[in-house]
Amino acid sequence: MSFEDNLSKIIRRYQELSDSLSSGIMGEEYIKNSKEYSQLGPVVEKINQYHNSQKELASLRLMTQEEQDPELKSMAEAELFEVETRVISMEKAVKLALLPKDEADEKNAIIEVRAGTGGEEAALFASVLFGMYQRYAELKKWKFEILSISDTGIGGYKDASALISGNGVFSRLKFESGVHRVQRVPETESSGRIHTSAATVAVLPEAEEVDIVLEDKDIRIDTYRASGAGGQHVNTTDSAVRVTHIPTGVVVTQQDEKSQHKNKAKALKILRSRIYEAERQKKEQEMASTRRTQVGSGDRSERIRTYNYPQSRVTDHRINLTLYKIDAITNSGELDELIDSLIMHDEAERLAAQAGE
Repeated sequence: MSFEDNLSKIIRRYQELSDSLSSGIMGEEYIKNSKEYSQLGPVVEKINQYHNSQKELASLRLMTQEEQDPELKSMAEAELFEVETRVISMEKAVKLALLPKDEADEKNAIIEVRAGTGGEEAALFASVLFGMYQRYAELKKWKFEILSISDTGIGGYKDASALISGNGVFSRLKFESGVHRVQRVPETESSGRIHTSAATVAVLPEAEEVDIVLEDKDIRIDTYRASGAGGQHVNTTDSAVRVTHIPTGVVVTQQDEKSQHKNKAKALKILRSRIYEAERQKKEQEMASTRRTQVGSGDRSERIRTYNYPQSRVTDHRINLTLYKIDAITNSGELDELIDSLIMHDEAERLAAQAGE
């Protein structure tokens, strides 16, 4: 099927849905059609704009060929380039709108940061990353709810997680999963020698109960006394919770809340999201099997970015992008330039894969 045939098919389907919804017949079919109709609306609008620009372009081309008046012909020729550029841009916009959607893109996200190799320096870097995402969420007017923090007592984080809520959170953060490496001189290093350490980041789409149904027979819940800072309470009640999903072996522990009930609710939320993300990744990798490259698999073992403090440099290795503004990125959360570049690269790869099909 050609590109234009595909556009005609979408317009026909949109009209069919419009006619069906106008009939006034309610029920499950109405709800299903209404959802599809609202999803196709913006796509059809782009297609109509594209077709209108094509008609304008054809008219201008004819005018430049047949117009006898030199002044009018000159005006048409001057406008021709502008309209040609617009048609190319609109064609790309339509193709992007037709790409398969990641159903998780509009979801909230759970972000997990863990110290990797490098001891206390890695833990300090993990706290920097966690703060960076918190400030980015503030810039985007998203809600940042801390789920758990396991600190080292001197400013570092062994691990930390948060639920970030807002519009299109996962679509913006999903490429942050992987190994983040830091190169800097630790404050405790007297000789001024640069150390390299790392932290891992995992970004999970928040899964609703309708996305992942957890059967009681598949869940084992253990309770125990919480450890670490938190006052006397954590040492006197079995408030900490460990939830194991037997079929997959995924384990989540939660002890930040004093209430066992709250810890269980948080643990189940994270467990559901981890299972959902594993299934989403599997589908994504199957869909991307024909691509030459991928922006990132989301694998925590993949080194994706290096933060070099002596050079004030942040390098994303997947797209070979280097920015010399480490303070703005890590201290102020100015991640948009990195994230926009990753999204554009991913779109280009998917368009190339679509063209090659």
